[in-house]
Amino acid sequence: MSYQAEKISGNQARIDFIVTPEAFEGAMQQAYLKNRGRINVPGFRKGKAPRKLIETMYGESVFYDDAFDQLFPDLYDEAVEKEDLFPVDQPDVKVEQIGSGKELKFSATVYVKPEVALGKYMGLKGTRHLHPVPEEEIDHRISHDVEKVTVSEEVKDRALEEGDTADIDFEGSVDGVPFEGGKGQGHKLKLGSGSFIPGFEEQVAGMKVGETKTITVTFPAEYHEESLAGREAQFEVKVNAATHEVKPALDDDFAQDVSEHKTFADYRAAVVRELEEHRDRQAENHLEDSLVQQAVDAADCDIPEAMVRRQTDRLMQNMEMQMLYQGIRLEDYLKYTNSTQEDLRDRFRQDALTGVKTELVLDAIAKAENVEPTQEEVDAEIARRAREMGRDEGKYREGLSEQQLENYRELARTRKTIDLIKGHAEISVHEGEHEEGIDAQEVLEKALDAVEESEAPKAKKPAKKAVKKDADKSEPAKKPAAKKKEIKPKEG
Repeated sequence: MSYQAEKISGNQARIDFIVTPEAFEGAMQQAYLKNRGRINVPGFRKGKAPRKLIETMYGESVFYDDAFDQLFPDLYDEAVEKEDLFPVDQPDVKVEQIGSGKELKFSATVYVKPEVALGKYMGLKGTRHLHPVPEEEIDHRISHDVEKVTVSEEVKDRALEEGDTADIDFEGSVDGVPFEGGKGQGHKLKLGSGSFIPGFEEQVAGMKVGETKTITVTFPAEYHEESLAGREAQFEVKVNAATHEVKPALDDDFAQDVSEHKTFADYRAAVVRELEEHRDRQAENHLEDSLVQQAVDAADCDIPEAMVRRQTDRLMQNMEMQMLYQGIRLEDYLKYTNSTQEDLRDRFRQDALTGVKTELVLDAIAKAENVEPTQEEVDAEIARRAREMGRDEGKYREGLSEQQLENYRELARTRKTIDLIKGHAEISVHEGEHEEGIDAQEVLEKALDAVEESEAPKAKKPAKKAVKKDADKSEPAKKPAAKKKEIKPKEG
């Protein structure tokens, strides 16, 4: 066998193959042995008819497809590996000459991982935004701990107030006629929540437990039930019971209840440190986002549609998995939003394109700068993941497959590449707002997603818009089924 490969564009390659007549004859014989039991020839039991007789009756081409399929995968894989090509789609195969006693001549045209023309990625400018933690954020964080020790008490000797939760029975009517959906018993209503028709909760406030009252309200003009839109309605309401929340005082006792600190001052200082650490991580993430965005914007490459399509598929699958976690089926979501899967694909396409380009650019930078992670850096990624999963690091490592270990190596390589870009950037510090860009942390998570696909194939962790380092990155297509095989032997 001989072949000649050439790049016919930045993202497409063509390989022309020539197979000797002897090799093709061997494949034809294998095709005959494989199919003879399925071919009827008068006067012979199935599987006993000679090959020449079958070819005489049905034509020599009866074995062409199987003979070709016998030869193609290994020939193609060998050429792809030797030429260091990286196919991202199935090849388009065209047979130019085929037949006994002839050389088999065919070509395979395939989209490959595109060449990247890098722009500027060293000496970029970035800003680390370190704004002071606002008091509102501190109060909001403390409020979560307050909720943990807040208790409910019954309301007995006073009128209901906003913030109370009332247990009510109600029945509504319009012009004295009850309407569907207007009746409820034992309904829990938090006053001030705005969950009922405007004016309803305000009139329940002031009632006492055991009291019954007629409440008059007007449905909004844009109400979803047209027969009630803009109509005045009366509700007979009875308050069965009510509770109110008793929040703790923000004192030393509270601090001891929700933390290991003995005083509220120490507890609050720890909350501030926690929020500052979170701010610093976010600032670092946004800095990396900005730098990666600049490097990606400065680069140029012709991305094959197959890569975008595959990434779009992943984003769709991630969304469906996220909804399943929340008990929502994709079919129901499409119905409720009056949309189609194609609408979703259109929405995801730009994210997919950005994600693929980001991966390609970071990979090209890594190659240009000879970035390779040390074993310690790979081990750090594995340890980080084990901690996140609450797993013993040693046992977790023992259970990793070779492919998962390779994915962690790629994750470490990507992280090291981003660190390289950041290490050579001109970075200023500013206390203020930041602009959104590429999420570099999600780019780092793409390799982790590939690991998780094999850790939990039926319940993998959803990613957001991250590029994944899987088949596009880690291994060429093996034993491909030709996307299009056109067998047209030349005359003569």
